[in-house]
Amino acid sequence: MRVLIVFDRHERVSFLQEILQDDGHIVTGDVSVDEDLLRAIVLQQPDVVMVDLQNPSRRALESIGKVNREVPRPIVMFTADGSKHSISVAVEAGISAYIVDGLYERQLNPLLEIAVARFRKMQGLQDELQKTRQSLNDRKVIDRAKGMLMNKRGMSEGKAYKALRDMAMGQNQRIVDVANSLIASAKLLG
Repeated sequence: MRVLIVFDRHERVSFLQEILQDDGHIVTGDVSVDEDLLRAIVLQQPDVVMVDLQNPSRRALESIGKVNREVPRPIVMFTADGSKHSISVAVEAGISAYIVDGLYERQLNPLLEIAVARFRKMQGLQDELQKTRQSLNDRKVIDRAKGMLMNKRGMSEGKAYKALRDMAMGQNQRIVDVANSLIASAKLLG
């Protein structure tokens, strides 16, 4: 895996690089927690981000949250801070694995694998949720357009849907796009 290291103590970077490289990973680079993390990820395109912070600051967690919104990646954090508040904030920021008090060479590979698997699972759920939301919104638009046809043309629900579907097929468009056009036209015409 391609790994970007984010640190607050430079003296640990070479230790982390050595462990990662010994396990066959490619270290794309290292970046201080005070630098632009989003930019580093965009430029280096790591598969995983490994964060090693003594005590994660609010600013660091906000930066990680921004990364998760804009260029999501699995993120593994090693820290000395095991407080409930910090863990809660880290989870909200999108940390895939939060490890308190220690990094042992033999646990690193499994932790990275778990973080990647958890990240993929969460991304899959997010994608599914987004598709479901879009489908529901599309259904509402289609139902609204059907209702307009039923009211204005005296059509049954089945005939209104067939009219929308036939128009969509005739124009080589999605039915929701035809429904949106119908709704927009009705608004324009009053």
